Amino acid sequence: MTHRLLHIDSSIQTEGSISRRLTARAVDAWKAAHPDGEVTYRDLGAHPLPHLDAEGGMARLVPPDQQTPAQAASWALTEEVVAEVQQADAIVLGVPLYNFGAPSSVKSWVDHLVAPGLSVDYATMSGLLGGRDLLVVVSRGGGFGPGTPKAGWDHAESWLPHGLAMTGLEPRIVIAELTMAPKNPALAELIPLHEESLAAAERAVDAAWEPAVA
Repeated sequence: MTHRLLHIDSSIQTEGSISRRLTARAVDAWKAAHPDGEVTYRDLGAHPLPHLDAEGGMARLVPPDQQTPAQAASWALTEEVVAEVQQADAIVLGVPLYNFGAPSSVKSWVDHLVAPGLSVDYATMSGLLGGRDLLVVVSRGGGFGPGTPKAGWDHAESWLPHGLAMTGLEPRIVIAELTMAPKNPALAELIPLHEESLAAAERAVDAAWEPAVA
């Protein structure tokens, strides 16, 4: 059996991106656990999927033989996105926090992924993509943990499990925070906390595919 990993980045940064750095590290850990495995890569930061719009978005509610050319093109892209997940045993998704939420490119990916008949059985409202291991790496510039001034402001971490729920995918989330501390002098005193958070995230992705110990 050939193991397959889907690797997705969404940061608009190519250099210095913590989420890209951590997803690459997670992929290395997966390859170490599956030396003969295959990796498919999608870069939502460089090549975002088109958002669902009035021209093509209704394809999900229109029978294929009644779709306009724009709807048919939108549906074909959805089929491609779903097929990438269907063919994967595991998925690594990098999600930087932008304005307290996931990048819009991640929202568009989720919108394409939630598709009747492909990822969701609307007759039973059951997901068709369950059983896959989805590791989500979230990087956030500030601190949003319990007891902090902005606790609860990270809407990416809370939204993504709900956004994917109908598909059957259940993400496990690794977080590296305070990533702006080394760059913003006003946050300099938080650098040790950032380094601690980053080290913990690195340990988590390194161990993401280690065999479970009974």
